[in-house]
Amino acid sequence: MTPVVRRLVDPTTLDVEIAKVRDLDITALRAQWHKLYGRPAPKTFRRNLLRRGVAYQMHVAVHGGLSAATKRRLREIAEAVRAGNEDAVLPGPRIKPGTRLYRVWQDKTHHVTVLDDGFEWEGTRYASLSAVAKAITGTNWNGYAFFGLKRRPSKNKNALKPREAADA
Repeated sequence: MTPVVRRLVDPTTLDVEIAKVRDLDITALRAQWHKLYGRPAPKTFRRNLLRRGVAYQMHVAVHGGLSAATKRRLREIAEAVRAGNEDAVLPGPRIKPGTRLYRVWQDKTHHVTVLDDGFEWEGTRYASLSAVAKAITGTNWNGYAFFGLKRRPSKNKNALKPREAADA
């Protein structure tokens, strides 16, 4: 639900107004919350959380909030966690730009540089590591698997466990 902002905050005085929020008592914070969000603050929210929520909404009024895509992704993450599927939350491996990946394939060492918007191999830019792996091997590969990059291990309690000693 999108909050109703009834009073737009002046961008030139945003920092000053947010600083004033720190000095508000709990009653004033609840009133400010109601004004900015269009509904009463949850009764369980303490002063510190109210201050943060009010300051955030003032910031949103000036600079805008989260994109629709970000809100959708956050909802997906919350649903996955509620369902007990934390692994669905994890994105693929994140490789920082500038990282160099090395892979030996058919007695030749291949060097790939991670860019902001893709990967570079032998002077050519590629959109994905899979495209680089295909260019190197001539066949379809999962690029992360080809270069030996792995996701974090599963927290699944039913995952493979070491076998217990049979002589016990």
